[in-house]
Amino acid sequence: MTRREKMHSSHWGVFTASEGQQGLTVKPFADDPNPNRLIDNFVDALDHPCRVAKPAVRRGWLENGPGPDRRRGHDEYIEMEWDEVLDLLAQELRRVQRRYGPEAIFGGSYGWSSAGRFHHAQSQVHRFLNTSLGGYVRSVNSYSAGASAVLLPHILGDLDEVARRGVSWEEIAEYSEIVLSFGGMALKNSQVASGGISRHTERDFMRQAAARGAEFIYFSPLQSDMPAESRAEWHTIVPGTDAALMLALIYDIVVNGWADRGFLARYCEGWDIFEQYVLGHTDGQPKTPDWAADICQVPAADIAALAQRLAGKRLMVTVAHSLQRAQHGEQPVWLGLALAAALGQPGLPGGGYNYALGAIGHYGKHHNAVAFPAFPQGRNGVKTYIPVARVADMLLHPGEQYDYNGHKLTYPHIALAYWAGGNPFHHHQDLGRLRRAFNTLDTLVVHEIHWTPTARHADIVLPCTLTLERDDIGGTATDNLLVAMQQVREPYGQARDDYDIFNDLARRLGTEAAFSEGRTSGQWLRRLYGQMADKLAAHGAPAPDFDTFWAQGSLYLPQIKDGGRLLRNFRTDPVGHPLPTPSGKIEIFSSAIDRFGYADCPGHPVWLAPRLRCDETHPFYLIANQPATRLHSQLDFGRHSGDAKRRGREVCKIHPLDAEGKGVRQGDIIKIFNGLGAILASADISDAIMPGVIQVPTGAWFDPYDPRDDIPFCVHGNPNVLTLDIGTSALGQGCIGQIAVVDFVRYDDPLPAVRAFVPPPVIRR
Repeated sequence: MTRREKMHSSHWGVFTASEGQQGLTVKPFADDPNPNRLIDNFVDALDHPCRVAKPAVRRGWLENGPGPDRRRGHDEYIEMEWDEVLDLLAQELRRVQRRYGPEAIFGGSYGWSSAGRFHHAQSQVHRFLNTSLGGYVRSVNSYSAGASAVLLPHILGDLDEVARRGVSWEEIAEYSEIVLSFGGMALKNSQVASGGISRHTERDFMRQAAARGAEFIYFSPLQSDMPAESRAEWHTIVPGTDAALMLALIYDIVVNGWADRGFLARYCEGWDIFEQYVLGHTDGQPKTPDWAADICQVPAADIAALAQRLAGKRLMVTVAHSLQRAQHGEQPVWLGLALAAALGQPGLPGGGYNYALGAIGHYGKHHNAVAFPAFPQGRNGVKTYIPVARVADMLLHPGEQYDYNGHKLTYPHIALAYWAGGNPFHHHQDLGRLRRAFNTLDTLVVHEIHWTPTARHADIVLPCTLTLERDDIGGTATDNLLVAMQQVREPYGQARDDYDIFNDLARRLGTEAAFSEGRTSGQWLRRLYGQMADKLAAHGAPAPDFDTFWAQGSLYLPQIKDGGRLLRNFRTDPVGHPLPTPSGKIEIFSSAIDRFGYADCPGHPVWLAPRLRCDETHPFYLIANQPATRLHSQLDFGRHSGDAKRRGREVCKIHPLDAEGKGVRQGDIIKIFNGLGAILASADISDAIMPGVIQVPTGAWFDPYDPRDDIPFCVHGNPNVLTLDIGTSALGQGCIGQIAVVDFVRYDDPLPAVRAFVPPPVIRR
């Protein structure tokens, strides 16, 4: 049987795919210098036993009707025909809308579902809820950058402008003398970009910079947070203490006369107030290297020596997303900017501050001259929203007030949540609490490809297509390749595109014309591409017609090199190009934040001791970071993800001294626990992690030994069982899922089976 390779795209890379007698074959894009092996997870995805083959309704909901139910997560499902289940769902949507209004509907989709710009599940569900039901309660910000997205507009500029249009990798390779990274720049993170990525170039740029003589220095509990090609200098640090280290560096820069006073006076707001705090004049505690050494376990002499090395150098300061995924996560983001400003670096080629460089494939890249148009979502008639990481609080505490970014908001009462794209049992913290929160709903609706943990808690599960089972167009603002994502095979079972599901629902609700505008999905693709072609023509870069584009499989787009434009223009002309802050300057002291009166986020950056600290009960820090073998929890059962597991479980990295103290040997199964729950993982003993810290990647599908337990025991190794569900501060209300405090023991009991990828009981009638 002849194969015909077809172009396709994913968040982790462009590739070609074909299907023949031996099954699915995927190959990375030929022009990619450093392909991401995550594409191998597709090989097992199309026909995996955990796929949802047919619409299914939870038995308890079908028999007893909508309402709170503790059986979510351990109930049977009844398969139904599409017409029957959509009639039921339309009836339930009408009931909730008429009884409570759209203010009782939560559009929970988080994103990352597909690189395709039309079949982007979040856009699809939001358009449906807006055009058919009058709107929905939405979420804002992200789990990745919940604190920084709120803080940065107050002190510098919008997150996308600061991070996506920060100093480019090309400038770093050419100009930077020192790249000082707090939290590192792990390639497993930068090899992923929403909307797709055709060329993974970070490794080569770091190699070029290092070969020229640039020094990479990073502070992290994990050696793997920088690639070997950077020749980076690794310093270990106690998790969650980077803010203290930055304050000590600033202290030495100030007292030794290395601060750029001219820059601080002209370009910064409130430095004098902050300096009084650094010197200890306001609280009686000078932020000396000796003071910081006790907090972060970095020798005081090393801190002082580093401060001296930084002075007079073209310095780039980066702060990883991971640092602000912790309590008081706003502080290291703010202090990284203050450190760069103290040395007068912002706005210089290859110098200054580049928040989250290396955290995602978008950052450090050039931008396309025009952006591919989004599928329009319509107007949301509901003004209520929540920070995305506060979903469990919303469901458990309706009517309660909370602080957020200077506002006093109230949690709505949610009767129905509609999820299409996303797996909150990966993203969220304290999964036992999240399960209790979901049990308060009248109805949870999920569109899903596989029987994920979220699907297992849903009342109505609608099977949708995998990206390889439909046509789409992939592209992102920072990648110059627009990809015709061509269908490789027919949908599995009775899976349908999200668009077709919503269109049928809209027909039942009498809103089909508003939702579809009379177009099929194929007609929408042609319309969106036509709009893109018009944009290109306006920029003097005409595009081929749709049929030609589809036949050739891709189209290169013109780009503009404007990385770092915000700070470069500001430095060149601070009057003509002020920053979008209240003062028009870099706000080392923010009067706006100060007026909010938040004790956990005052008007200038400070050191605040976190609630999560090791003690006799919990003597180890747990780092729950992003996985290297999958994107979040996507395709966790896939070949590449599965190859990294041991005995079917996630792997936990432990320092030899800690393993010896617990009698643990390489490959042993250990039980990691705290007051929130417990998980099992396989021990990987390594000196590439600092003593007193253990690391388990996120993304293992939640697999509780007994789903009925309020304190879950995940036998598969999902670390979010152990992470605390509180906000970073009253300002950002971001998630703090990066760090937990735990203990561990060798697990000598009979090993429970991992059933994460085994579907729940499904009754076929």
